Amino acid sequence: MSMDLIQKGLDSIEAKIAEFASKAKAETEAVGKVAHDTATAIENLGTKQRELADEILQLKQRGALQPEPAKTEGMGQQFVKSDAYKAFSEGRAQKARFEVKNTLTGSDTNVAPDRKPGIVPGAFQMLTLESLFNALPTSSNAIEFTKEASFTNSAAETAEGGAKPESALTWSLVNMPISTVAHWIKISRQLAMDNAALAAYVETRMAYGVNRRVETQLAVGNGVAPNLSGFLTAGNYTAHGYLSGALGATLSKFVLIRKVIGDLYNAGYPADAIVLNPVDWATMETELLTTAAGKVPFQYDTAGTPRLFGLPVVQSVGVTADTFAVGAFGVAGTVHNREGVVVEMSESDSDNFTKNLITIRAERRLALAIEVPAAIRGGDLTPPAS
Repeated sequence: MSMDLIQKGLDSIEAKIAEFASKAKAETEAVGKVAHDTATAIENLGTKQRELADEILQLKQRGALQPEPAKTEGMGQQFVKSDAYKAFSEGRAQKARFEVKNTLTGSDTNVAPDRKPGIVPGAFQMLTLESLFNALPTSSNAIEFTKEASFTNSAAETAEGGAKPESALTWSLVNMPISTVAHWIKISRQLAMDNAALAAYVETRMAYGVNRRVETQLAVGNGVAPNLSGFLTAGNYTAHGYLSGALGATLSKFVLIRKVIGDLYNAGYPADAIVLNPVDWATMETELLTTAAGKVPFQYDTAGTPRLFGLPVVQSVGVTADTFAVGAFGVAGTVHNREGVVVEMSESDSDNFTKNLITIRAERRLALAIEVPAAIRGGDLTPPAS
């Protein structure tokens, strides 16, 4: 029962008690005693009054009777009552400024936060280079292959009985060690046990970190152990050899790429992709939209991939800015996977056991073997003048 209803009940009982008290006094004066009905009614009203008093006591004990909150004034009320407003309204000041008093009462420490499910992730960049190459598994710690080093084609028409020309063909043996790309992090054991979603996110992030590094190594790894040998490392591609003077003043980057595509086709390696840093491609696409001279065959395919001169433009954060490559990547090389990304957790590391920590390690073992360097051409996207 609410306090208002209890108070109304008490007021009603007090009025009835007063009424019956007057009646009892009159009966006593008339006949010398109170009538039985009157005495019973007074007793019942007293019982009811005590019951309501008990309810008030119980409400107080439960803390249900809270003091009414202090009335506070809004900003408007504070403003019109301020001395600054009074002076402004009387023409004694050209402007009125006043400080709003804090009208908040109590504390919000008992208000539960609106906790959203899941984890807001960091950036996961697109990784594109590995898909350009063929992929094969391996069970060894090194890849060894024989590749053509040079071919001198002396084939020519020969008169009957004449000496036939001799051609030359040489080979080289290449040994490519398997590289390991890895990193680790420590988290508390309580986190791993109590927050499965967050622990799973950490594992996903660690696996991404490995593949993100692989993306860069596939492009520019210098080949010195323990690095991979990237396709833009010297010896794994053919430098395009053009100078800026041969490209013209307008849309020179597009002219360069088109010439390299032609050179590859002429060498017997029709290109299957153009690889650029995303910033370079953004600059080139903007140039297409703002330059009126010439028309460059460019469009997006149904999958949203930009295509230039009929070839897909593969954007990769692993490619250094202001460099590019055009290639028949499916012919040029192979990714050999010794071990995919493995994520492992262990308490047996340093003082993990005594500190309730868990070490999470992610690693991958692989090698990139560029068997046909002639199938990839590239270099400076802005070549020197001489």
